[in-house]
Amino acid sequence: MEKLSRSTGYRINLVGLIAFAVIAFWAAVAIAAPWIIPYPIGDIVDFDYFGPISGQFWMGTDYLGRDILSRILMGARYTVGISLAAVTIACFSGVAIGMAAAVIGGWVDTVLSRLFDSLNSIPSKLFGLVVVAGVGSSIPVLIVTLAVIYTPGAYRFARALAVNINTMDFIFAARIRGEGLTYLIFEEILPNILGPVLADLGLRFVFIVLLLSGLSFLGLGVQPPNADWGALVRENIGGLPFGAPAVLFPSLAIASLTISVNLLIDNLPKKIRDRSA
Repeated sequence: MEKLSRSTGYRINLVGLIAFAVIAFWAAVAIAAPWIIPYPIGDIVDFDYFGPISGQFWMGTDYLGRDILSRILMGARYTVGISLAAVTIACFSGVAIGMAAAVIGGWVDTVLSRLFDSLNSIPSKLFGLVVVAGVGSSIPVLIVTLAVIYTPGAYRFARALAVNINTMDFIFAARIRGEGLTYLIFEEILPNILGPVLADLGLRFVFIVLLLSGLSFLGLGVQPPNADWGALVRENIGGLPFGAPAVLFPSLAIASLTISVNLLIDNLPKKIRDRSA
């Protein structure tokens, strides 16, 4: 580990490595879930509802007698997939528009900033509830809704960084050379704010996971027979007084993913996290 640190110039943190391993595990589960689940997610495989942990059912069974391990593994596909798609759209669009606004300036910057400030003033959970309840819950609707909610924050963050970079001498030199808007954004500004932007992307991924789980807990997320982790907590909440594994394990899955992403961001090498011109 020390040799690798010296060769790459980055100090490797054990906590960060563990967090990365947990994230990689859930990402692999999300990809391979249909092929590794022991039972079909809709099949009733046990006549004992809220069944205990056993050799046959490693995480017990739910309120209908379905295998919880299978449902958690498949739920990772929805929780991770929807959240990753939403955060990618939000950060890509928000960062691109934010950098463009900082470089163009003037009335374009003013109009875009006021527009995104207006969107950002709407409480995220309220906005999600209204849109999903009005339009209906489906995976595309969830992805677009979550992306719209978190695009203003990504815009403000990227614009604040880009405004500082835009005042640097090398940007002035590029303008003198006659470089266009696209060159300034992607060749000069983006490489110098990439580290903080990636850290912000990780944080927004956590926020989206929690908001998606909250919507699913309220019955407005992924619809039965499919379920993400928030929906699994909701449908098995009746087993909480009994300490049923069916409600505890989905909660632990949410906690393990969100905490790991936070720990990874906190333990990123300083050269990556704080990289700026």
